[in-house]
Amino acid sequence: MTSSSVLRPVDAITHDQRHIPVLLEEVLAALDVSDDETIIDGTFGAGGYTRAILTQNPECRVMAIDRDPDAISAGASMVASFGGRLALVQGQFGDLGSLAEERGFAPADAVVLDIGVSSMQIDDPARGFSFRADGPLDMRMAQAGESAADLVNTMEEGALADLIYRYGEERKSRAVAKAIVAARRNAPITTTKQLADLVASVVYMPPDAIHPATRTFQALRIAVNDELGELERGLVAAEKILAPGGRLAVVTFHSLEDRIVKQFIADRSGETPAPSRHMPSAQPRAKTFINLARKAIIAGLLETRANPRARSAKLRIAERTHASPEKSVSRGRA
Repeated sequence: MTSSSVLRPVDAITHDQRHIPVLLEEVLAALDVSDDETIIDGTFGAGGYTRAILTQNPECRVMAIDRDPDAISAGASMVASFGGRLALVQGQFGDLGSLAEERGFAPADAVVLDIGVSSMQIDDPARGFSFRADGPLDMRMAQAGESAADLVNTMEEGALADLIYRYGEERKSRAVAKAIVAARRNAPITTTKQLADLVASVVYMPPDAIHPATRTFQALRIAVNDELGELERGLVAAEKILAPGGRLAVVTFHSLEDRIVKQFIADRSGETPAPSRHMPSAQPRAKTFINLARKAIIAGLLETRANPRARSAKLRIAERTHASPEKSVSRGRA
């Protein structure tokens, strides 16, 4: 692992066409992997980053994690094709530290996280993540536990409005919650089309804007999967598991996620504002990371034209120091 150059050109990598990994060249350059290193891909999905890392570095090892059993099943052929260099684990990336220790991948030389729902999940109507095709109102990445239908049919109106406002940043959250509660009195809301049509009846968007249900669906998905809590746990786990000089690369797709990553790196690299001179002095915090990109890295025009999903992507990267890890993480404000 070197710390001299954050970005460098890379060769094109063949990957699973079901899912185009965003900012692939930038992520590979940020990780700066050497052949004999140990990498953790905490959000395997269709394996785009994992495949690229293993292909570019013929002697490195990758432990890839995904909570979705479908992703694990689909990745079995990739495990076989890389001859023992890939360990594919069903689990949550918030537990990447313990998962790595159990499987001999600790300490790690790099951790990469691509936060949020994968294209495979969105494109499958049966998973219930998207309003673009009718399906069951599910949204569970792990295919277990409380579903989005459970939330919209049982939550008290005020709590539901708060959830949609906090996680979806939907300004008309109270109108949406009121409409949901009124509709469910007649019959449960069980499909994505039912919910999307209901939201569209109270949220107006111009024809060239996003779908009216976009923010409500985002909020429910985040809540169902505890995505922000999982992100916080994953960052803390990465801090504990990374070796000195190890790289952390995190790709996010909306402001709530990016705010948490930005604040975490700022806190851990000593970039947060000093306390007021009128306040009692505090013990200086040890810097556990070096911030390698003061501004988030975004996709270029060519990539956004080829892959619209990249338009909202932001990459933040940091390098682990020798300092002992912190014990907690600050929650980003929604």
